[in-house]
Amino acid sequence: MECEALCLFAHILHTNKERGYKNNISKTSRYFFDKVVQYMNSFTRSILQIFRGAVKAFESFPASILSALGFAIVTMIRIQLDWPKQEPYNFLFDCLHWSLALGAIFSLAAITIAQSRFNSQKAFRIANLISVLVVVATFLILYQFGGANTDLTVSRFAIVSSLAAGRVGIIILVSFLLFIIMAGYPKEQSDFARSFFMTHKAFFIALIYGAVIMGGASGVAGAVQALLYHDMSGKVYMYIGTLTGFLAFSIFVGYFPDFRKGQKDEHREIAQKQPRFVEVLLGYIMIPILLALTIVLFLWAGRMIVTGTWPVFYQLSGIATAYAAGGLWLHIMVTHHETGLSTFYRRIYPFAALFILAFEAWALFVQLGKSGLKITEYYFILVWIIAVAAAILLIIRQSKAHQAIVGLICAAAIISVLPIVGYHALPVAVQVDRLENLLVSQGMLENDRLVPAGVEPELTVRESITDAVDYIATAEDAKLPVWFDDRLDQSDVFKTKLGFEKVWPKPDDNNGSPGNLYTSLILKPEAIDISDYQWVIDLQEVDGKGSKATTIKSAKGLYQLDWIMNPPNGIPSIKIMLNDEVIIEKDMNDYIDQISEKYPPGITETTEATLKDMSLILETPEVTVLLVFNNINIYVDPQGDDISYWLDLRAVYLKENV
Repeated sequence: MECEALCLFAHILHTNKERGYKNNISKTSRYFFDKVVQYMNSFTRSILQIFRGAVKAFESFPASILSALGFAIVTMIRIQLDWPKQEPYNFLFDCLHWSLALGAIFSLAAITIAQSRFNSQKAFRIANLISVLVVVATFLILYQFGGANTDLTVSRFAIVSSLAAGRVGIIILVSFLLFIIMAGYPKEQSDFARSFFMTHKAFFIALIYGAVIMGGASGVAGAVQALLYHDMSGKVYMYIGTLTGFLAFSIFVGYFPDFRKGQKDEHREIAQKQPRFVEVLLGYIMIPILLALTIVLFLWAGRMIVTGTWPVFYQLSGIATAYAAGGLWLHIMVTHHETGLSTFYRRIYPFAALFILAFEAWALFVQLGKSGLKITEYYFILVWIIAVAAAILLIIRQSKAHQAIVGLICAAAIISVLPIVGYHALPVAVQVDRLENLLVSQGMLENDRLVPAGVEPELTVRESITDAVDYIATAEDAKLPVWFDDRLDQSDVFKTKLGFEKVWPKPDDNNGSPGNLYTSLILKPEAIDISDYQWVIDLQEVDGKGSKATTIKSAKGLYQLDWIMNPPNGIPSIKIMLNDEVIIEKDMNDYIDQISEKYPPGITETTEATLKDMSLILETPEVTVLLVFNNINIYVDPQGDDISYWLDLRAVYLKENV
């Protein structure tokens, strides 16, 4: 309409200019400007509606908004402080961030419970007070008991341990799911499926508004930097992002309707209603995709029965998790769809899930027999139990099973971080038992003391011992037996204590499609005897293209040393010249072959290697050269037929031969 008014105004203006009808120009001008004002008023109302939603969020969920505001303030303080200044307070800031994040979500659930169940000022105040106390208590507990000391390669100060962060994260998850459940009351106005969709809708609306605000504000800041103030700090964009995040969270919270008991908010029906495009997306696009995936998984199960081959367990666990979670999510989202395809999907999915999960259980059994329980297997078991229980509940109770399924998810999440049975404790205990049984069977553990093997064990036993040792040694806050040396993952300590070199299991072939393989070595801290060498040269790399030529002047003449990178394959070479004559020109191919033979690429973690492995000696009649490497990384992508290398040269030691 505005475009029509503009065109009409231009046409009449041209006509009236010729005819001199000024009164028509005046009328048209008023019409045009009235339309512009009307448009601007509509735009202003839209903007004001956003901010009214943010204000409404503070009125309805004050503790949540204040927690989010505190989170934003802490973030901006961290932005303002450069890292050297921030590092001593990093643990404090992390504790504040985790506790405020919990407060923002916990208060959503607490206030919704108070409003939907009691609807009194007293209950509302108590819910907000409890939320504030939760923030304070979480901060104090994290600050006093949640720290983990680290080595100097990570931080000079304590950090929040992954277990402490995981426990707070689980409470956040449980609080959010509880909020969705409580937002589905009263039953005559809502249910879990409608509340579940309403939460998605609020999230994506907030995300869109946040993205637009972020883009617009960043564009203005970029214009200011480019046109007015070239020295503007890049931190401005970080501040904008932080404030945008806070505003987006306020829009998210403000989108929800009035949950007070006895109140009927017309906005609830709008918020819970699925737009037509969402119904089409879910019912006519996503359901056929998931049904096609189900057919593929059925065929895969049939192939396994016929051929007896199994995929790599880590691939299998990913497929199972995606299918179980995605299928259940879609089942809830189409709960109220009346189309034949949606009805068919709701009926067939639970049975299909049970059929597929039965085959995945056998793969899990095989994996546990091969390498024992680890974190991946632990979480796969939890997902499997939830998926099986959810499928059975959906068959028996259909949509009435949603809250029970959410309760199972919350229970499994809480169990995963509990002492003794949590992800951090149970897999370690199982691996300790596995290692102990292996050592006892080989006569390598007597009276709580490790005994080096008199005869080298079989390859499979050495692989299993190496696998168990590396897992136990790298576990955080693990309770280790008295006989286990916490340095046992180091290659030299391993060989001294157990009597043989580490041997890692060969990676699975992934049904002919192997995954990426790695060799990652780091020089173990130890003294280097350089008494025989005259010079030490640090060939610093320049922009990934090798080093600048380094020269040494001696009685024999002028030496020039170059460390040359080769981008096509990443294999570097060293070149040494004496008086413009090449005396050494050697690539690292033979050295890499030597490393690959001893440390074949696999799926292992970074390994500490001795100076003998991490150094190379080159000799000519003129000089003897010792190359010492800090890190060696070999990356193999079998599917892409690509191999890349990275050799971090620490120093070159040189002596002249007489």
